[in-house]
Amino acid sequence: MSPPDLRGKVCLVAGASRGVGRGIARGLGEAGATVIVTARSSETGPRTESRPETIEDTARAVDAAGGEGHHYLCDHVSERAVDELVRWVLRRFGRIDVAVASVWGGNEGYDGERYPDGASWGAPFWRRSAEPFAGFLGGGPYPALLLARAVAPAMVSARRGLLAFVSFGTQESYLGDIYYDLAKAATNRLAFACAAELAPHGVCALSLSPGFVATERVRETGQEAFATESPLYAGRAAAALAADPEALRHAGQTLHVADLARTYGFTDADGTQPERFRIQGT
Repeated sequence: MSPPDLRGKVCLVAGASRGVGRGIARGLGEAGATVIVTARSSETGPRTESRPETIEDTARAVDAAGGEGHHYLCDHVSERAVDELVRWVLRRFGRIDVAVASVWGGNEGYDGERYPDGASWGAPFWRRSAEPFAGFLGGGPYPALLLARAVAPAMVSARRGLLAFVSFGTQESYLGDIYYDLAKAATNRLAFACAAELAPHGVCALSLSPGFVATERVRETGQEAFATESPLYAGRAAAALAADPEALRHAGQTLHVADLARTYGFTDADGTQPERFRIQGT
């Protein structure tokens, strides 16, 4: 199936130097969109955890996919920095049609088995320090809120727009780790709350739930064999939603990428349609 036509659309993807954020930027680029990619990792500055991926890499990937990529270095836990980013985008491009919050710092320092404090994934909460929880909230829901409040005025004024929070579905079961579960639940509730306030103005806010994605970190920790999909799968979901004139019907919902693939008819990079991912044992 050919990608939807997003030529002329201005899209902002926060947390796009790698992982799902990069996949979303590529998916929007495939559809011909202008995509501004932002994160903390740049060729000309510091890089998160000294990783090799950068926003410049992602902007070039958008170009190669058929879109128009631009990069902007931003610390998404700084309210001032996010506000300045949005002002820059509006000055240069005049509007923001799509904004995606894909910032996630909760797994920084995680080696596939243990977090920096020595706790393993899924360790009972009563055997763990509560201090890392602040990092999970600050690494996901808080940056999502900052982006939402910064882009909302322009979208409300235009009476249109799509605001998507990358998260993970928490309705069906416990996600296996208390801090991860609570952070994703908070992000999903943020989408629900934002939708309640934005939908009357024609703006759609929702949460987007990929499966087990074969990100750079997943490959490095030796978990690629367990992954169900590529980052591009979520990107094609975002593009399909951005092109849907009736996307507002999804406002406030947590939408699974796999379900959207069947609704809109897109596939993953390899031409398959992976099923919805469910955490085993929960």
